[in-house]
Amino acid sequence: MSTTAVEQPGGGGGIAGAGIDDNAPGTTAAPQESSSESSSSSPAPATMEEASPPKVDKPESSALKSFLSGGVGGVCVVLVGHPLDLIKVRIQTASPSMQSSAVTLFRDTFRKEGVAGLYRGVSAPLVAVTPIFALSFWGYDIGKRTVKYLDEEGSGAGSNHVAVGGGGSPYAFSIPQLVAAGGLSAIPTTAIAAPSERIKCLLQVQANEIAAGGKARYGGMMEADGGHAEPVPGSFATLARDGPGSMAWFGVYELTKRELMRVQGIDPSAGQLSPSAILTAGGLAGMACWCVAIPPDVLKSRFQTAPEGKYNGMYDVYTHLMKEEGPSALFKGMRPALIRAFPANAACFFGMEVARNALSFMD
Repeated sequence: MSTTAVEQPGGGGGIAGAGIDDNAPGTTAAPQESSSESSSSSPAPATMEEASPPKVDKPESSALKSFLSGGVGGVCVVLVGHPLDLIKVRIQTASPSMQSSAVTLFRDTFRKEGVAGLYRGVSAPLVAVTPIFALSFWGYDIGKRTVKYLDEEGSGAGSNHVAVGGGGSPYAFSIPQLVAAGGLSAIPTTAIAAPSERIKCLLQVQANEIAAGGKARYGGMMEADGGHAEPVPGSFATLARDGPGSMAWFGVYELTKRELMRVQGIDPSAGQLSPSAILTAGGLAGMACWCVAIPPDVLKSRFQTAPEGKYNGMYDVYTHLMKEEGPSALFKGMRPALIRAFPANAACFFGMEVARNALSFMD
C-alpha cells in the first residue's frame, strides 16, 4: 500500500465508457431488415458489459519502496530537528533549580558549544534513524494490509475514505483504519528506537553534567550502550510513546494532505505532488504526534537517564514525578518539541514522498 493514500476521483472513469457512445444507455437502435447473409456476417452489437474491460485492481505498492523511502525521510527529520530535540531532552532532565526557557538554553548551548554542541548525540539517531523510519513506513504499509485483510466489508466509497490503488475497484481506507495502521507501525520500530533513544539521551544529559563541573562518563556511543543483552531500559515507555504518537502522526498527515490537495485540485493518482500540501500536512502531523506523546516521552527520558537502580519501573518514575514536581512536569519540553516538530516532520514527509515518487518503478 502507498503511504500517499489519496481519495479516488469520483465517477466510474473513462475506461469503462470508451468506445460505446453509439450504444449509450437510453438510446435504441432503429429496427432494420437485413438478409440472413448480412446477419451472419455482421457482429452482434457489444453490450455495456462486453465493451468494458475487466476490472483489475492495481497491485499493492512495494513494501521495499516504503522501507527505502522511509529511511530517506528519517535522515531528513534528524538533520532538521536534532538541535531542538537536544534542548527538549535537557529541559526534561534538568533539576528544578537549573530550569531555563527553551530560547535561553538554545542560546547558551550555541554560545558555549557552537554548532557541534547543538548536534551533540546526533550520531546515535542518525545511525539508527534510517532503519527506524524505514521500519515505521514499512510497518505502516503492513498495517494497512492488515486492516484491509480484517475488514469484512471490503472496499466502500465514502466521504471519509481514502482510496488507494488503481483499476476499476480500488480499496478505500477510512481515516480510522489509517490511524490503526499507524499504531501498528510502532511495534517493529521499538526494537531499534529504544536503545538509540537511551544512548542519545545519555550523551545529551552528559553535556549538562560537564557544564556543571562534572566528568564525562561516556566516551561515545559504544560506552553509553553498556552492552545490554536484556531488553533496553525504557523499551515499554518507548512503545507507549510511539504507539499513540504514530496513530496521530499518520492519521493527521493523511487527512490533512488529502484535503489540501483536494482544495488545490491536484490529482495524486496521476503522480502529481503538492509540496505545500505535503510540507503543511507533515508539519501538522508532527505537532499532533508530540501533543499525544510528550507525557510518556518525559517518563522515558527520566527512566533512561537515571542512575541504575533509582527507579523500579515506569510507574515508579511517574509517582516520584507527581510527588516532587506535580502534573506540569509531564509536559516539560513541550515547547521545543512542538517548535521542532513542524520543520522536522515537514522535511521527513517531503523527503519520503519525493523518494516514493522516484522509486515508483518498484510497484
